[in-house]
Amino acid sequence: MADDRADGAPAGIDTSAAHPARVYDVWLGGKDNYAADREAAEQAVAANPDILLAVRANRAFLGRAVHHLAAEVGIDQFLDIGTGIPASDNTHEVAQRAAPASRVVYVDNDPVVLAHARALLSSTPEGATGYLDADLRDVEGILGQAAATLDLKRPVALMLVAVLQYIADADDPYGIAARLLAALPPGSHLVLSHPASDIGAEQVAESMRRYNERAPRQEQATPRTRAEVSRFFDGLEMLEPGVVQLPAWRPGPGVAPARQLPMWCGVARKP
Repeated sequence: MADDRADGAPAGIDTSAAHPARVYDVWLGGKDNYAADREAAEQAVAANPDILLAVRANRAFLGRAVHHLAAEVGIDQFLDIGTGIPASDNTHEVAQRAAPASRVVYVDNDPVVLAHARALLSSTPEGATGYLDADLRDVEGILGQAAATLDLKRPVALMLVAVLQYIADADDPYGIAARLLAALPPGSHLVLSHPASDIGAEQVAESMRRYNERAPRQEQATPRTRAEVSRFFDGLEMLEPGVVQLPAWRPGPGVAPARQLPMWCGVARKP
């Protein structure tokens, strides 16, 4: 998928503006992106080279969090919103290695993501995977469709990994996260990561500005401080070590401390 519609893009896909999942794919070294995505990705990295380290650290955090919940907490249902284009160690792969009967629903609003998800993300025989075409802002639609695969009366891990930055303050990101959690039972968990505005602030602000110039309004990004990210966990029981930079969330024995990266993350339990 190296060219745009002149480049043979499938019908229904707008290649004139950058899309978060495809920009992320560029940063991960993927090929499922178009010229507008590559330009936005390259401009953002030019302003903040740590993006490349951060997106890889973000994937690693996702894997550690999912493994912990599936292997040690006993969570076997995952609602992964803002899935992104499949890469290595996707949510269902990590979960089903630990608990083969795990059920996972992926949600994204990019047709490229969903086409790849349906083609590549196959479940274990014991488990199940589902794929929803929906925007994070459509809370009721997501929950209604997810209930076809997940039992929402049993604990669910809500995965909001590197996605809430695309919800502007005017669209009430805290309310969206709270409404999703309100529909899930006690014992559910929130797994969240978010770009930081208080680590490398000048570089982050410039990289976001360059990305936002090339993205549609509904896909523009807002970095947030640690205090602002911590608000998403209000009313929940934080798992140790709390809201930290990506490499610091349960890195495993013998792993050396990493350099500062401009993203916050955390995992918490609904009491």
